[in-house]
Amino acid sequence: MRRVPSGIVPILAVDRQLAKPLQNQIYDGYRAAIVERRLRSGQRVPSTRVLATELGVSRIPVLNAYAQLLAEGYLEARVGSGTVVSRSLPEQLGLARPSRTSVINSRSRPRPVSKSATSLQRLGVVPWALRQGAFGVGQIAFDAFPFATWSRLIVRHSRNSERSNLHYGEAMGSQDLREAIATYLGAARGVRCDAQQIMVVSGSQQALELSARVLLDAGNRVWVEEPGYPLARHVLTMHAAQMVPVPVDAEGLNVEEGIKRYRNARAAVVTPSHQYPLGVTMSASRRFQLLEWAEASGAWILEDDYDSEYRYESKPIASLQGLDSNSRVIYIGTFSKVLFPSLRLGYIVIPPDLVDHFVAVRRAMDLGPPDFLQCVLADFISEGHFSRHIRRMRILYAERRNVLVESLKKEFGSSVQVRGGEAGMHLVITFSRRTQDREMARIAARQHLWTLPLSTCYSGTPVLEGLILGFASTPTEQIPSAVRKLRNILS
Repeated sequence: MRRVPSGIVPILAVDRQLAKPLQNQIYDGYRAAIVERRLRSGQRVPSTRVLATELGVSRIPVLNAYAQLLAEGYLEARVGSGTVVSRSLPEQLGLARPSRTSVINSRSRPRPVSKSATSLQRLGVVPWALRQGAFGVGQIAFDAFPFATWSRLIVRHSRNSERSNLHYGEAMGSQDLREAIATYLGAARGVRCDAQQIMVVSGSQQALELSARVLLDAGNRVWVEEPGYPLARHVLTMHAAQMVPVPVDAEGLNVEEGIKRYRNARAAVVTPSHQYPLGVTMSASRRFQLLEWAEASGAWILEDDYDSEYRYESKPIASLQGLDSNSRVIYIGTFSKVLFPSLRLGYIVIPPDLVDHFVAVRRAMDLGPPDFLQCVLADFISEGHFSRHIRRMRILYAERRNVLVESLKKEFGSSVQVRGGEAGMHLVITFSRRTQDREMARIAARQHLWTLPLSTCYSGTPVLEGLILGFASTPTEQIPSAVRKLRNILS
């Protein structure tokens, strides 16, 4: 016989000292919970036996209370599913007072929140952030992920779980995964590190957050690329840092201009291998300029290497960290772009003298990362599946990028300029005439085209306006029709 799972026992105030019968107290408690929406429509309630045991009473008052709730339509019995809150509640609920959690007394004392939270909240949710349809920026080729291999590794670790896997993990992350990452970074990205310098985090956003907590005080000046990654600016806003926008040109961040604007900045946040969003690669001379500035000024460099595995017209570019002889670079990487976003795993390569500081801050934030998926990922890397997957994706993304570029040329001709398509998972199109890219993105979103307006990546007045188009998640055969739809929308 199939066992029906018991529902969650609600908080009921039952007092044997009251004159009110127990069955009435149980009835009133349930009715109030349903009226106030603390118990939701369709939610299972515990059996009479379970509730009687929890309340320390006999089943008789519980049976009587349930019978009355059933008769009045607050509960309904379902064969094989137990008793649930009615899906068609009584009419009087429409007249019931709203939940106390949704009502704030107009004479209440002030309800202050931080300035940084207020400034971020004003940004709101924009239509192009819905991530629906073609051109999703930062989205992978979900249709090409090796699900069978990944599932096999998950099953292996599920069967071999031990008690130690249920305990708090190390603040730095799994030793096996850190060693696998160190081996990969040394070979593929030219990063100079060992496993003891690597901290596993939940993606590049937490890496930036941790780095800001360790390195910055309120009011510190920080160089940011202009245009640059908006979510990096959000982190700096949360820490009350003063951002110094430094323009990006064909060679990447303009270091000389940064020095003119504020020489003694505490840090610089850069994407040198594939600048976000313009896609340029920082030249060798600019890299050495940046490193020299950091050493002379006592500044830190946060290198966000978010999708550098994918290059289509040249060999992979080595990391900035690999050129750093003074340990001024904090290197940030993520598996969101090379595997999948919901994995929520990334890493920081920390200069040796900062490791203890990062560990102390990490313990104050969340103690450490969960262990299970780290073990799965460590095997995925060490057994060679990771490298094979990147090679396959590089070929697939190159094909999708080529089809997108050719379709843009066919549909738009000389009226658009394609920028930054030599690497990564997105490119930028700018137009020969002045455009309102935010309005264009809003219109495109209504047609299920997820394009990002370039102007949102500027902290000041935009120098360029255009659209950022991701190509990794859009099947090759769908790209020409999506570009045609985009042309029809924009025209």
